[in-house]
Amino acid sequence: MNQATCIFCTPNREILAENASGLAFFDSFPVSRGHALVVPKRHVMTIFEMSEEEYTDCFRLVLALRDLLLARYSPHGFNVGANCGEAAGQSVWHAHIHVIPRYKGDVPEPRGGVRGVVPGKASY
Repeated sequence: MNQATCIFCTPNREILAENASGLAFFDSFPVSRGHALVVPKRHVMTIFEMSEEEYTDCFRLVLALRDLLLARYSPHGFNVGANCGEAAGQSVWHAHIHVIPRYKGDVPEPRGGVRGVVPGKASY
């Protein structure tokens, strides 16, 4: 995928927040109410290719999203993460950070959180 065909380079959706290096908008296939993404404006494949300024700006947007999502949806917690590479489940080849609101009772056993990306490994 190149910049001309990248759905994150020209997002056709409501922009929730923006700064010099990044944009935030809702995920098109949300896993919870309010699931949003933060992307750098520059087309890079993973967060590891972002400049220090882009990384900082994007995580500032994560903080801004937290406040916006708390006000709009009143979640009880959040998962924040990035899939970097095919083996990690990345399916859009533009760096993006998921901000996923979590709600009490949305899964039977939330303990382990992001550790659950590897089935059977979340419980400890």
